[in-house]
This record gives sequence, structure tokens and C-alpha cells, in this order.
Amino acid sequence: MKNRRDFIKTTFAAAAGAMAVSAPSAFAGATPLPKGLIYTKENPGKWAKKVGSHLPVVNVEGNKVTITTDHGMSEKHYIVRHTLVTGDGEVLGEKTFRHSDEDATSVFKVEGKHPVLYATSFCNKHDMWVAEFSL
Repeated sequence: MKNRRDFIKTTFAAAAGAMAVSAPSAFAGATPLPKGLIYTKENPGKWAKKVGSHLPVVNVEGNKVTITTDHGMSEKHYIVRHTLVTGDGEVLGEKTFRHSDEDATSVFKVEGKHPVLYATSFCNKHDMWVAEFSL
């Protein structure tokens, strides 16, 4: 790996793949989310004071989904990625950010009906955060 960014991208891609395979049971509550790996509003773990700046905020207008993470973007601390995932683990959209981006906002057009969707936000220091919603 050339640098830390490549390492983070590779690590996140592997985690996202594993998450997509296990998403229906892990996200749907059939099995508790692993502690110290994925955080939610209800389960912020050691990052309880970070919910407001790390939990993805979802805005739905028709079939347009906007995901925003109210988090500063600097070289040392930033949101790396947003992902939109169905309850079946299908990735409907993904956006990778750079520390130099102004903010962490992504917009996706969702086709079809999905009873449950998940927005993820991954911070390079405070791990992966997940918010559940529906259209």
C-alpha cells in the first residue's frame, strides 16, 4: 500500500463487503451489531458524545435520498465515505470523500420499493455509523 489513504480504502472496502453479506441479520436486529465496530444513535458505544457529528442524517424527497454528516473535514479528521444499503444488503449508492471536500453530503436516486434502507457514514477516527430509514 502506498499510503494511509490506500490502507483505509482497502480496509473499508473489505468491511463494506462483509457488511453487505451480513446486513439483513445484523442491521435488522436479528443479531446484535458487533460492539466497537458499528455505531447507531441507540448504540453509540464509546463515542456517545460524537452522535451529533457522526450519525448520518437522511432527507428523503420522493425517490431522492440525501445523506449528510455534520462533520468538519480536515486532513487529520474527516468523513471518508457514505453508503446507501437496502435491508437485503444491496448497495444502492456510495460516495467517497476527500479531506479537502467542503462537507460530507451525498445524493442518491432510489429506484423500486425498499421497506428498509440504511445510511452509513464512516469517519477515519470514529468508525462506522448507521441510520435506518424508509422511503
